[in-house]
Amino acid sequence: MSERLMQVGDSYEVDVPMRWADADMMQHLNNVMYFRYMEQARVELVDICGIRETPQYGFVVAHCSCDFLKPVLYPATIRVRMVIERVGRSSFDHQVEMRLADDPENTLYATGRVVMVMVEKETGRSVALPESLLTRLGRLMQPTA
Repeated sequence: MSERLMQVGDSYEVDVPMRWADADMMQHLNNVMYFRYMEQARVELVDICGIRETPQYGFVVAHCSCDFLKPVLYPATIRVRMVIERVGRSSFDHQVEMRLADDPENTLYATGRVVMVMVEKETGRSVALPESLLTRLGRLMQPTA
């Protein structure tokens, strides 16, 4: 029996503590920080699946967007949840949900979308996602409910 590959609906979560310096003068999370928190979640996922240890290949972000729904106020810990929307030959798309980690109401504060493309570092050209990587990601992510 083969191992499970990452698939549409799989998710991964990271809790990111908001620093005081991440806020504007009204103590709202600065807009650019939403993108940094999304980046933090991506970097953690890529690191634990071992892709940075591969000198030949890496990921680039082809698209990143964010819709700000409700202001996050300092202090807070933001739960960044990535949900796989599409797995292609050389890329995958994920939806991003940002909530407060300790919010019993599970209020959605921001949503985003990211497209990550695997490239050969030397040429910058896209390459097929290796099955071994999709298997590692399949082990790390929460399967579709």
